[in-house]
Amino acid sequence: MLVIDPDECIDCTLCVAECPVEAIFAEDDVPDDQRKWTPLNAELAKVWKPIIEKKAAPPDADEWAKTKAKAHLLEK
Repeated sequence: MLVIDPDECIDCTLCVAECPVEAIFAEDDVPDDQRKWTPLNAELAKVWKPIIEKKAAPPDADEWAKTKAKAHLLEK
């Protein structure tokens, strides 16, 4: 899981098209069932280190992309 710092985001929406699992939405387009993630995203963006360079996806990224019920695995 990655998060976007809402205080740093300039709302250009370029990341929307770049997300390989279609998990990023423009703020006005967040589906109702995904809005619960908005406050958590803001919270975690303050704690997690920013990614400043492109890295390869983990070897199991495709497997996790297909897994829907994984919120219980999140460790804060």
